[in-house]
Amino acid sequence: MSLVQRLEVRQGQALVMTPQLLQAIKLLQLSQLDLAAYVEAELERNPLLERAEPDLPGAGEAPDPSSHAEDAGSDGFEAAEPESWLSADLNPNRGEIESDFDTRLDNVFPDEIPVQAREAGGGDMLSLTPPPYGSTGGSFDAEAPDFEATLTAETSLREHLASQLDLATRDPAERLIGGFLIDAVDEAGYLRESVEGVAERLGADPAVVGRLLALVQTFDPPGIAARDLAECLAIQLRERDRFDPAMQALVSRLDLVAKRDFAALRRLCGVDDEDLVDMLGEIRRLDPKPGRAFGSSAVEVLVPDVFVRAAPDGSWLVELNSEALPRVLVNQSYYARVSRNAAADGDKAFLSEALQNANWLTRSLEQRARTILKVATEIVRQQDGFFVHGVTHLRPLNLKTVAEAIGMHESTVSRVTSNKAIGTSRGTLEMKYFFTAAIPGAAGAAAHSSEAVRHRIKQLVDGETPDDVLSDDALVQKLRGEGVDIARRTVAKYRESLRIPSSIERRRERFAHGSGQHAALALR
Repeated sequence: MSLVQRLEVRQGQALVMTPQLLQAIKLLQLSQLDLAAYVEAELERNPLLERAEPDLPGAGEAPDPSSHAEDAGSDGFEAAEPESWLSADLNPNRGEIESDFDTRLDNVFPDEIPVQAREAGGGDMLSLTPPPYGSTGGSFDAEAPDFEATLTAETSLREHLASQLDLATRDPAERLIGGFLIDAVDEAGYLRESVEGVAERLGADPAVVGRLLALVQTFDPPGIAARDLAECLAIQLRERDRFDPAMQALVSRLDLVAKRDFAALRRLCGVDDEDLVDMLGEIRRLDPKPGRAFGSSAVEVLVPDVFVRAAPDGSWLVELNSEALPRVLVNQSYYARVSRNAAADGDKAFLSEALQNANWLTRSLEQRARTILKVATEIVRQQDGFFVHGVTHLRPLNLKTVAEAIGMHESTVSRVTSNKAIGTSRGTLEMKYFFTAAIPGAAGAAAHSSEAVRHRIKQLVDGETPDDVLSDDALVQKLRGEGVDIARRTVAKYRESLRIPSSIERRRERFAHGSGQHAALALR
């Protein structure tokens, strides 16, 4: 067997991931904000791209001064001099006006009245000349004031606490330790470092750090700089003068409160049912995160990429949100003008690459919009029952079903539905919301959506009575009676995802509320 080297020519097909194809795939999965940032960067990088602005009526037409003069003369009116009103006698009879308004013009226009007129103290004629633009030193030729510098900014939690620390102590060392403690407070208002750790990092006495921590904990808002939830609630209760021994025992065992073990709490606090209900209600009225009211980030509104509206014939109209789509154009005239003057090979190569990238970007944006519309239309067709009747009629749906229906790859549908939203009459929902797992139906019935089953579990729990609290097994039996073949562990998983406590905890809570209400009625 001999090894021989030779050259062969073979013809084949292969998918090559060009930079343009990678760009198109990247644009497909970007959200609105990310897409706007990407297009803005391309506008700065590529001189052949420009933003498509909406056409304004009359834009680009320069006014003709002669036409205005002719129009003014045709009506028989003469144009007034620009400053004729400044030299007019605004007050021919000062005494009469002052008597009518029961005041002196010196009080009404102290800045506008000339100094010599104020010193004269009267006269038959008084010329009131308005101050020039920008009486503080500005003029029409001067730069306009910076209004952004006068806007108020939202006070952060650190600034709010630091201003109180400056008033609470003048000692530089205490201000240093207090400022370090304030910096260690997170957005929720909790201190995330121990006193010993702060003392070790600053080389200070732990007792001094503890004293400064106690000082910071007296600042507004109540409960700030606490190290855990129990301490946060205790600080707020002390502020309200409600931290008595019974409340102290209740706060020390928040685990029993979470388990709704009201019998153990009554024994621990030494109170009856009515007092325990009042104490728990007071605990619920406290703020577990006192720092969230300061410097909170702005709420980002979910802007839909697609709108779904009902048509008169009973069908659904699916349309893109034009305000969420970036509009860019390729300036062909600018390219033709610049390319004629380009002499160097490097300039010509740069212009050719810029034109190619600009054309590809516009085509990619158009293809992205068409793909989103196609996927959204198929989702609306598959989930028609949801748009008519609500979440209870949500059908099981996966990416493969949509991909096969529109003739696309499953990965493409996954990219389209990422970070996209649909605006409906039932609210703005993410596209991923409509893709739910299937739960088989009982006795060969049709499959049910997991989201619809989760919604039904919440409805059953909300409809409970204190004498009939449904366990997980009872929920399974009710769902199977409605044609849903579901396991007990699945019901428990859905219940926990909805943050619904177990049947034992719900029964304890309803019993405590019922006992408190009976006691209150007996006192009446």
